[in-house]
Amino acid sequence: MQNRVHLLSGLRARLRISLLLVLALVISGCSIFGGSKDPFEPAKLERYSAAFKVKKVWSRKLGGSTELLRLSLGPASSGDVVVAVAHSGRVSAFDAAKGRKRWSVKTKLPLAGGAAVDDRYVAVGSINGVVVLLSLEDGKEIWRQNVASEVLAAPALAPGQVIVRTVDGRITALSTVDGAELWFNQQSMPRLSLRGTSTPIVIGRVVVCGFDNGRLAAYNLSDGNALWDVMLAPPSGRTEIERLIDLDSSAVLVGNDLYAISYQGRLASIAAESGQLLWSQELSSYAGIAGDATSIYASLSDGELLAVSSASGRELWRSGSLLNRDITGPALHEGSVVVGDFQGYVHWFDAFTGEIEARVKVDGDRISAVPLVVGDMLYVTSDGGKIAAYRIVRKPSRS
Repeated sequence: MQNRVHLLSGLRARLRISLLLVLALVISGCSIFGGSKDPFEPAKLERYSAAFKVKKVWSRKLGGSTELLRLSLGPASSGDVVVAVAHSGRVSAFDAAKGRKRWSVKTKLPLAGGAAVDDRYVAVGSINGVVVLLSLEDGKEIWRQNVASEVLAAPALAPGQVIVRTVDGRITALSTVDGAELWFNQQSMPRLSLRGTSTPIVIGRVVVCGFDNGRLAAYNLSDGNALWDVMLAPPSGRTEIERLIDLDSSAVLVGNDLYAISYQGRLASIAAESGQLLWSQELSSYAGIAGDATSIYASLSDGELLAVSSASGRELWRSGSLLNRDITGPALHEGSVVVGDFQGYVHWFDAFTGEIEARVKVDGDRISAVPLVVGDMLYVTSDGGKIAAYRIVRKPSRS
């Protein structure tokens, strides 16, 4: 029986990797069959009139390249500390303002998905199914614990708990004291899915997470019982690839409502308390969304950047200037929507109009993780193993 489980796990992993390679060929614009013009050719960067300057405040090296792995190793922060991880197993904490290294430890694990940080702890997970809890103060390891399968998304921290989503459809709560399993719940997963998982988000005494079957579910933190479960869009199509509906990006809470988007599915607004579906639009994304009081911003699967009304889902603007550039999910920074792309560029768009405002190049490597905003600073990690911090510098207004 154990060998059969390992065989099925390996088959699913190979299916995930094969699908990732197919999607990468489409996204990167590889013309397999020739032809005069490649319909998936990445858009060339347009010239623009800069609305402001972007200053690099500091940058540091984290570890080796993960360009081919696409692990989305994004940074996390407790406010005055920024934590970044490398696939090689190194976890590093930096002073958020100046970039001074506070500590750095080697877990000797193939880390994936980034870190979870609060005012006491740092939690990370690995491809080989190990979760590690560290002290935020000095990086000292508190415990490490084996979980059901691969951890490809950052964990989440709740009072007394580390919440972990694994690729087998499990969501598990581990004790911050000793790593003991407190509860778990599990969704049924499709045979074929994109390689990636949604990061759980904690809302009071509830944790919400998306799954590869296209469902968004809320669980009670005290016992793991499901409070509600909603399907964003049912699978459709004749082939398994056409029926992919993965919800790989994290849901976003704005006010009392949640917003979530799936691949080849829908962008939806959901009442956080009840799980009631408020509105939905047929859209596709594996990168993610961001939101403010008036709008939801989505990085679509083809590289378009879209803004819709958070109240109704009505489209406000759409930009195709980064078409097929494999953009990250969006972040909101000082009135701008910010995304990274496959060539290491970071782009700022006006949140109200969708016009390009600024652009910088972190390095020559892909940016797979959503940028992190803390206060007036924006932090970006590249697949080349670099973290950089930026601040917007505006010209003084004339009175």
